[in-house]
Amino acid sequence: MNPTDRLHIVKGSITRMATEAVVNAANNQLRAGSGVCGAIHSAAGPQLAIECNAIGWCDTGKSVITDAYNLPCKKVIHTVGPDLRPWAAAKLTDSPERLLASCYDTAIDLAKANSLKSIAFPCISTGVYMYPKAEAARIAYDTIMKRLTSDYDGEVTVCCFTDEDIESYRQLTD
Repeated sequence: MNPTDRLHIVKGSITRMATEAVVNAANNQLRAGSGVCGAIHSAAGPQLAIECNAIGWCDTGKSVITDAYNLPCKKVIHTVGPDLRPWAAAKLTDSPERLLASCYDTAIDLAKANSLKSIAFPCISTGVYMYPKAEAARIAYDTIMKRLTSDYDGEVTVCCFTDEDIESYRQLTD
């Protein structure tokens, strides 16, 4: 199957995705936050917070995996995107582009390692972390397509929450 046939761009809530895994745009402490992270924690139930607290930390650009509890998927892959807010950006250990690409790579690595054949990503770092939407979409698209053409034979969905998000991907795929 053509790799582009295994990439789906949809609009909706990631908490309703029936893929085997969904990706949480997490913070380093893996605590419930706002946006995607808050919605996933709320929908999954309190057991998710307990498991995340036991893990305790995830570096920016990395990913960890937990059970999904009350979500319709099997697993939640938590990834920490680069925070471009002025007070936080100076603390980044690598370029924002490399860190964001690493979020997608490490999440797909965990999906592969856990034999998960479908994964749904939100638009990582484009909310409160202020990553420009069009640039983030390009990095995500390029990274996902590289993996679909090389070593991941599953399905990848990018679940966009806003019209602006989905338009950023449509410009790349048209």
